[in-house]
Amino acid sequence: MTSPTAEARLRAHVDRIEDEHPPVPLELVDYSVRRPEVLGERFGHVFDYLARVELEVDRNVLELTAMLPSASDIDRRFYGEVWQPQEIHHGLILDELQTRLGRPPAVTDTTTVSPKIRILGALAHLSPIHDIVRMLYYLTGMATERSAVLAYNRLYDGVRELEETAIAETVVAPIRRQEPGHYAFYRLSATALDEQLRPWQRWLTGRLRRISFAPVGANNDEQKADFGGVLTSLGVEGDLDVFVTEISRVEHDLLWAKRQGLAVPTYVRDAMREAIELHRARATG
Repeated sequence: MTSPTAEARLRAHVDRIEDEHPPVPLELVDYSVRRPEVLGERFGHVFDYLARVELEVDRNVLELTAMLPSASDIDRRFYGEVWQPQEIHHGLILDELQTRLGRPPAVTDTTTVSPKIRILGALAHLSPIHDIVRMLYYLTGMATERSAVLAYNRLYDGVRELEETAIAETVVAPIRRQEPGHYAFYRLSATALDEQLRPWQRWLTGRLRRISFAPVGANNDEQKADFGGVLTSLGVEGDLDVFVTEISRVEHDLLWAKRQGLAVPTYVRDAMREAIELHRARATG
């Protein structure tokens, strides 16, 4: 059970990000593009990937409902009332942009809850297992949101380089402004929960995390290759170790800091490299 101090801190954080960062108003977006062909060629597939991931939060909420049957009121309020509406608006904006660039709308899956998730939810009716599943949720959230922050930062710089000011300032900038608050929620939640885990729970969390980690939105080889294309287009490939360190820093500290020689979780680096390799293989036919 979360300590009263940590619970109050989380409630205050959720209240703050809800008040300070309502969903980006759709009517305030300026989709003016100077050179649509150039922007589409350079970043069209990035917009598509990000739009799909953001729009699929509806499925993510279904998954959370299934796998966390005893989710706290704070968790439910965060993902149902704050995170989901913000992310849906991100997806709608990005998808509208890419269709205006002449690309097809994102193909999304907003309803499928896998059997693995349902089995995990059944096991999570046991309180010790529920805490492990909660920690996996927070770790996934941290990696996802930190990846988003880094991706949107690079996307903003790239769009600005193309002198597409309206897109940079009214599409990318408002979206990236909301992601750090999500990351902070997961970090605060994971840190508070970690203090309560028993050694065997922490060990099992690490084992499950190692075998289940995947880049955000990459549920099969085709989507992994798409993600590799995003990394390549955003220039992450040359700074991969820095990127991996940034998205897994807290995860490393919570799960692996006591293990000598493991600067970052190797499964995170391996997953990113695999995505890039799948992208290369697809590109070369």
